[in-house]
Amino acid sequence: MIIEVKVPSPGESITEVQLASWLAKNEEIVEKDAEIAEIDSDKATLTINAPERGKITIEIQEGETINVGTVIARIDTSVMQSASDSSQTSVKESTPVESAEVVEEQSNVSQPTAKSEKQAGKTHISPLAKKVMEARNLTDEEVIQHVGNKRITKADVESISDKVSEPTLQNQPEIVKGGARDTERKKLSTLRMKLSQRLVSVKNETAMLTTFNEVNMKPVMDIKKKYNDLFKEKYGVSIGFMSLFTKAATIALQEFPQINSILDGEELIYHNYVDVGIAVSSPKGLVVPVIRNTEAMSISQIETTIKELAGKARNNKISLEEMTGGTFTISNGGVFGSLLSTPILNPPQSAILGMHNIVERPIAQNGQVVIAPMMYLALSYDHRVVDGRESVSFLVKIKELLENPQTMLYNGVDPVKSLLGI
Repeated sequence: MIIEVKVPSPGESITEVQLASWLAKNEEIVEKDAEIAEIDSDKATLTINAPERGKITIEIQEGETINVGTVIARIDTSVMQSASDSSQTSVKESTPVESAEVVEEQSNVSQPTAKSEKQAGKTHISPLAKKVMEARNLTDEEVIQHVGNKRITKADVESISDKVSEPTLQNQPEIVKGGARDTERKKLSTLRMKLSQRLVSVKNETAMLTTFNEVNMKPVMDIKKKYNDLFKEKYGVSIGFMSLFTKAATIALQEFPQINSILDGEELIYHNYVDVGIAVSSPKGLVVPVIRNTEAMSISQIETTIKELAGKARNNKISLEEMTGGTFTISNGGVFGSLLSTPILNPPQSAILGMHNIVERPIAQNGQVVIAPMMYLALSYDHRVVDGRESVSFLVKIKELLENPQTMLYNGVDPVKSLLGI
């Protein structure tokens, strides 16, 4: 029975994909539900599984752009038994064939020795000696000159290699070798092409501006150091900087709703919820899985969700639904060592927060110069939607929350003021 393998629909409005790579080889036997191919859409990389066990015949080559529903391979389920029988037969026959090869090899090795004994006046070099000569760049003439006309062994070559190598190297002209100059041309994946188009359109179609600030990370690091073991024991995940930044950004977004809005023609759409996208570097490019309703989530829930979504993204297992939407994005270039950068907007969102590397440097604190772990923060925003006052105030709010992390328990309100009701 022949079964056609067709390209499934990756999602709404997607009509074509690129066949990124084959995970199975042509004419091989594949198991049922085994991953046989990867396809790239303009949003994600998806895998195609074999519907049945059988012999696969590939119809489409890697790198081709094809329509949804196209037949990319056919699986012949009728050849399963014959392939299995053939495999067993080859296993049974392997032993005598191998033995014959060994006998033949032994025969070939013994022949030169016998022949050399009969042929006086001719030099025989053993196979092991030949290997040593090749490794040390020695010629037959150089070895015979030092050893003489006899059967040359590995020990003979090793004993004279030092004597021969020095003059040989001295007599050879100096050869200057340059680096490799090979080139390789690869077609851009559908995901990478779509990403390129979006980034260029952002620069051309928005009034993007970036404001910067810095935050002392010592209070957050002290919390991690003090409570991380208990936190991990209870929730199964460690306290991460990303979850704390997500919580701080969520509180700040509720105070400055303009930053949590999007521009739709001549109207602004305000969101009464916060969906935070976390930019993750995957093998296929940058993807942004979305954590939904972070305003209703605890630190442990945010951290668990981040770990799950990031793992899916890096393993190309993330779905389109998990990357759809988002009202605000956080990008952490610090994991790659970035000290300062300007993040690019993720349309149609109005702002994106950039985290960076934590570096110890001197700062003024209470009239004293101290060394503190500092991080630069960058907020890029669409100036058509967000004013400078709001963007700067938003970033200052995040700085205050991170330098006083206990206030995040009271949604940004000072605990003492909350206690006193003032």
